[in-house]
Amino acid sequence: MDIGASMLIAGAIGAVVGSIITYVWRFSERRQNAVVETVPVIPAGVEAVLAVLPSSTVLIDSADTVVQASAPAHAMGIVHDGRLHPEELMTLVRQVRRDGQVRQADISLQPKRGTTSYIHARVAPLGSRLILVLADDRTREQRVETVRRDFVANVSHELKTPIGALNLLAEAVAEAKDDPDAVVRFSSRMHTESERLTRLVQQIIDLSRLQNDLLSDDATTIKVGELISEACEHSATDAERKEIDIVATVEPDLFIHGDRAQLHAAVSNLVENAVTYSPEGSRVTVTATHVDENVRITVADNGIGIPNEELDRIFERFYRVDPARARATGGTGLGLSIVKHVAASNGGSVEVWSEPGLGSSFTLVMPSYNEELEEEQS
Repeated sequence: MDIGASMLIAGAIGAVVGSIITYVWRFSERRQNAVVETVPVIPAGVEAVLAVLPSSTVLIDSADTVVQASAPAHAMGIVHDGRLHPEELMTLVRQVRRDGQVRQADISLQPKRGTTSYIHARVAPLGSRLILVLADDRTREQRVETVRRDFVANVSHELKTPIGALNLLAEAVAEAKDDPDAVVRFSSRMHTESERLTRLVQQIIDLSRLQNDLLSDDATTIKVGELISEACEHSATDAERKEIDIVATVEPDLFIHGDRAQLHAAVSNLVENAVTYSPEGSRVTVTATHVDENVRITVADNGIGIPNEELDRIFERFYRVDPARARATGGTGLGLSIVKHVAASNGGSVEVWSEPGLGSSFTLVMPSYNEELEEEQS
């Protein structure tokens, strides 16, 4: 083979090898670029910062895919199958990606089952490709605000009723000044409405003091027998008028530890409710027993009872099973709410059993207290 032919063959082989090397290099470069495109690099130190934030965190890439999400974000329900939910949140992400401006919004989450929850979301750009979503659960705050609004509305409505009645009765008294019998009748009704207004205002004050269910600073040792005796005496006049017997049975040497004024109000409310909603000539029983290191104070009646579907709501402020009957009896709708908060504020709880037509029983469960034993343990 001559030299020219050899050089030609060598050149051809070199060109082929060079082409192969160039193709392999470019293929490798494209793969590296593709990896960079599909998996954005999280800036150094960001993961450590996100880990200590109190907010739930989510990182979104340019394809709207979740790159990283904290466990609370999954639990909250805003991340599902690698995508961000709901659509309102994704709309914020797209707006931020478009103009780079930080945005925030309050968003409600409505699962297929369960109650609606609420989040406050803040969305901001993180680097050139990532979007950061910070979400805070505001469900509790939203519910507290709803309760507050309802409470203010209910208080305003409840105060207007006796105040309006007093205004009308005052006008009636003025017009009937020449009729002594009418004046006596109207003044008696004014006294009744005045007592109702006073009771409502006092219960609102009591309830406001119990809002946080915190242990009272005025806790003292209380003899259960004395507490029940005072509560029964509180309703003795109303019971006598309706010919209702209040029968108290208390085991000896029962003591509890708590705020005496609060616990007196709680037990008195239970006895008063039992007398109010019991038919004439019936019986109300009050028992106190020691069970499993707890004192159980139970007030039972044979009254109208409470439907099963209403039991979960009877401890709500101003809630009444029968509004018409409650207004006729002068009820404020705050008594059972006070009982519930008193129990919580003094380390106890309240239980209820009721059957329409058979009656109801409410049980205040408080830790039993032995002063000598407590001193030995301390």
